[in-house]
Amino acid sequence: MADHQRIHPAHDVESPNTPTAPLVPENTAKSDSGDPTTPLPQRTHPVMYSNPPKKRRSCCCRFFCCIFSTLLILIIAIAITVGVLYLVFNPKLPKYSVDKLRVTQFNYSESNSLSVTFNVAITARNPNKKIGIYYVGGSHISAWYEDTKLCEGSLPKFYQGHKNTTVLDLPLTGETQDASGLQSSLQQQLQQVGNIPLHLRVNQPVRIKLGKLKLFKIKFRVRCKLVVDSLGANDDVRISNSSCKFRLRL
Repeated sequence: MADHQRIHPAHDVESPNTPTAPLVPENTAKSDSGDPTTPLPQRTHPVMYSNPPKKRRSCCCRFFCCIFSTLLILIIAIAITVGVLYLVFNPKLPKYSVDKLRVTQFNYSESNSLSVTFNVAITARNPNKKIGIYYVGGSHISAWYEDTKLCEGSLPKFYQGHKNTTVLDLPLTGETQDASGLQSSLQQQLQQVGNIPLHLRVNQPVRIKLGKLKLFKIKFRVRCKLVVDSLGANDDVRISNSSCKFRLRL
């Protein structure tokens, strides 16, 4: 019996052994001639641009920068001017002291009112060599015991020159209503301690003279603490302790 012939599939030599990959790239179209044409259009997203800055902001920044620069220049100029004036004139604060106190009236009436008259001697010293002081109107001086104002007055108008010392004799008058509590408080103070504390308050407008230049008006504030042995009428009161503090107010 004849052997059966085995038939094997023949290999196609003309067929290349290449992967079955597309010959035309993706997203391209093929023409009839076989050449790829231009790529297919793709969907794109619109580009978003930020809005340009507003001109108002830049104008405001320039405005505030100009103001700040101007203020800084003014501050520097004022500081330089003050420094030069200080070096040229070498300013020193005036000094004050209460040297004498005389009680010419300290009387209680039948209606419990108190009439008081003081004569106060105050020494004002100007230690400056190139600065003068004009004492102008509108001054006020008052004498107090605790929270009760006993009497008041004012300083005269005058000019105090360089390195000058002036003694002021000032009359102070006043009347206190319903002074029964004040009388008992003063008597108790004398019995327990043997002295009476008083306060003098001075508010004085002045004008400073630098060389030939007269400056604007400022205020001197002087606060003096006194300790006296009594407040008897028609007596020169002995001042056992006295101190004054000076403040300047523009």
